[in-house]
Amino acid sequence: MSEILSLSLARLAEELGAQLIGDPQTEILGLATLQDAGPGQLAFLANAQYRKYLADTRASAVLLTERDAEGFAGNALVVADPYLTYARLSHRFDRKPKAAAGIHPTAVVAANAQVDPSASIGAGVVVEAEAVIGAGVTLSPQCYVGARSTIGAGGWLAPRVTLYHDVHIGERVVIQSGAVVGSEGFGFANQAGHWQKIAQIGGVRIGDDVEIGANTTIDRGALADTLIGNGVKLDNQIQIAHNVQVGDHTAMAACVGISGSTKIGRHCMIAGGVGMVGHIEVCDNVFVSGMTMVTRSITEPGAYSSGTAMQPAGEWKKSAARIRQLDGMAKRLQQLEKQLEQVTRQSPDSSNA
Repeated sequence: MSEILSLSLARLAEELGAQLIGDPQTEILGLATLQDAGPGQLAFLANAQYRKYLADTRASAVLLTERDAEGFAGNALVVADPYLTYARLSHRFDRKPKAAAGIHPTAVVAANAQVDPSASIGAGVVVEAEAVIGAGVTLSPQCYVGARSTIGAGGWLAPRVTLYHDVHIGERVVIQSGAVVGSEGFGFANQAGHWQKIAQIGGVRIGDDVEIGANTTIDRGALADTLIGNGVKLDNQIQIAHNVQVGDHTAMAACVGISGSTKIGRHCMIAGGVGMVGHIEVCDNVFVSGMTMVTRSITEPGAYSSGTAMQPAGEWKKSAARIRQLDGMAKRLQQLEKQLEQVTRQSPDSSNA
């Protein structure tokens, strides 16, 4: 069983560079939300809608901004950004098991694969010919690493991750269970009504500090490689098609679908359920709201949306009926404009009256 971590508020304040209000000897054993925390736990307030829970929280201490700390009677660590501080601190209390270095007896590793001695190769893992596994990499049980694929130092792959051949992954990359990287892209040519498969002879290149969610798929390139930049964060169940390029530090929420050969810039945020057609470009610093369908290139930074927001079903049905009538209404409006233009031309000039 993992040892329970205990840290005093004084030590936490020193490590986090926080202002301590209250008892410096208070021991913190874990983290929790404001409404669920109990004695020995540290909570945080990062969203104004949760401020209502602050007065009644049972947490031993709370991460707060200076403004929210005013009038709070309990122990507090005052910081500029409670959510970012919580993110940093969460790793201190992470109880994810640490894999031991070495190759499990049931793993199958090709004779000419290179595995760093500090790497952990779990039960049932397969590492194919000429693959390279870097220092401190963890391949959890039943992972598959294809021929000539490489994983940089510090990578962590959850159980049942599949890397096809010629997939190159940078350092400190995290890939969750069920993810598939390097699968064949959806490439077919039509010949008299029949589909002729196009060989996908490119690969996939992923930068450093990337995270890939569960059951997300990244297709290999048809000719050139599919590219995922440094610091990219991909949620669960995302589809990245062949030859897509994703710029550094872009983040995508669940169920996003990116069609082939689309280029997405740096520091973009793509919300859940967004779809993008192929062969378009999205510039840097773009936010796309949930369920938006991106049908053309975006050349200016900013926020973009499409579709209609939720409303009561009865109102939505009325709106849908109006949408079906828009084409006819537009045609009638054009006719009225033409008639008005004719009447205006035929009327005598008031200045000559």
